[in-house]
Amino acid sequence: MKTGLIFILFTFITISCLNAQRNCVSKSYQLEAFAKDAALKNNVAAIESFIARQQPQNTTEGNRIESTIIKIPVVVHILYHSPEQKLTDAVVQNQIKILNEAFRKQNADTANIPARFKALAADCEIEFQLATSDPKRRYTNGITRKYTPIKEWEANDEMKYAAKMGTDAWDPKSYLNIWVCKLDNVSGYSSVIGGTTENDGIVLDFNAFDLNVTSAVSNLGKTAVHEVGHWLGLKHLWGDEYCGDDGITDTPKQSGNNVSCPSGVLISCGNGPNGDMYMNYMDFTNDDCINMFTLGQKARMLSLFNPGGVRNSLLTSKGLDAPIIFESPVPEEDPRWLEVKMYPNPATSELILDLAYDIRWIGK
Repeated sequence: MKTGLIFILFTFITISCLNAQRNCVSKSYQLEAFAKDAALKNNVAAIESFIARQQPQNTTEGNRIESTIIKIPVVVHILYHSPEQKLTDAVVQNQIKILNEAFRKQNADTANIPARFKALAADCEIEFQLATSDPKRRYTNGITRKYTPIKEWEANDEMKYAAKMGTDAWDPKSYLNIWVCKLDNVSGYSSVIGGTTENDGIVLDFNAFDLNVTSAVSNLGKTAVHEVGHWLGLKHLWGDEYCGDDGITDTPKQSGNNVSCPSGVLISCGNGPNGDMYMNYMDFTNDDCINMFTLGQKARMLSLFNPGGVRNSLLTSKGLDAPIIFESPVPEEDPRWLEVKMYPNPATSELILDLAYDIRWIGK
């Protein structure tokens, strides 16, 4: 009897811990992608080699010859199943604001960066703007909304295809695609750099995107910052293995991910006297405790925009140009939520069910 109670208690604690930490599955997603595509690992290795050649040895601001703000066009694809998931323009715009504050080191909580790491905190000189022109140079506000019959998605990229009840990506060479949908026990994930272009972008759960949530883990919109960091080539601080390497010299090695909101100096992997950089966006700590990228992380991200880099094409994107084509927007009409017509009423010998054609019936 005691053994059973202990097992139940252990299970409850385990589930609670999983629900109380940032659940980024970008690494496991990458491993699955490697298993499906034998050439992908070579692509990633080639990109890593390119980054190593581009990054300056010394990551001070003075090493960057050209100080130009990189502006990335963004399209946000909202896949909603129920009316409350149909996020407003204001919610999307606020998420973009949070991204910009984090990447430009303009968030107020940079004041909380410990003195031992303040000199390493970077303005990454990268900004994000909702697209003004779609791939056909038509007017857009950078937001798409689509009803989907899928109630919950796996982290398997199916939300990125209209044929699978999702939404197709806009040209990833010109846009950062962000899909927002209901994910199964996942906060978000990023595509693998060098992978299939149709899958390129990040995916976020509604509870990691909308700020009207109660979880301290993701209630400030910083899951998007974490996943965009992956999209721009950053790894988790621990390199996804015990005392692993994220390829950046100014992020201390640490044994693994931190959770909740630590304080003080946490020593692991011989990283004293400063300890873990648990306030870095690439750790798993709560939103109100992460507040910085480092100069080394900045250098790694910016290297991808150099000639020959996988993000270089974004510099010539037309996504933020004035549109050439202006079309009257199609009115957004919410589904009638699978209404069925029955007639005649009252029925005598025959009752007809009129389901009409409705894509939402597929898979029911």
